Amino acid sequence: MCSGQIRDEHWIDGTLYPDTDPPQALDNLGARVDFLARLCAAWDFGLLPDADAIAEIRRPEWSEAVDVCRLLTSPAYHLLRRWHSLAPLPYLGQELAYIRDDPSLAYV
Repeated sequence: MCSGQIRDEHWIDGTLYPDTDPPQALDNLGARVDFLARLCAAWDFGLLPDADAIAEIRRPEWSEAVDVCRLLTSPAYHLLRRWHSLAPLPYLGQELAYIRDDPSLAYV
């Protein structure tokens, strides 16, 4: 990004930061990994991210942060890895039988 460009980061969901003030920008790897960890935790709990946040984290610039994050127990994290065409990692989370054995799962 050129130094003269200003990026609108309205997509950062402040509710993901109940313990601190939300950042105004996610301009380094650590801030991005922290955001992804918070977003995936909320998503796994059933709180869906906004479309703008999804569009942002699917950008190629996020690939390194997704790879570094390593939330192996998070279904949302494994989806992010797939979106970024990163090598699959083992899922270490709980497999729920009522989901795993659902015949409609293949169509989701």
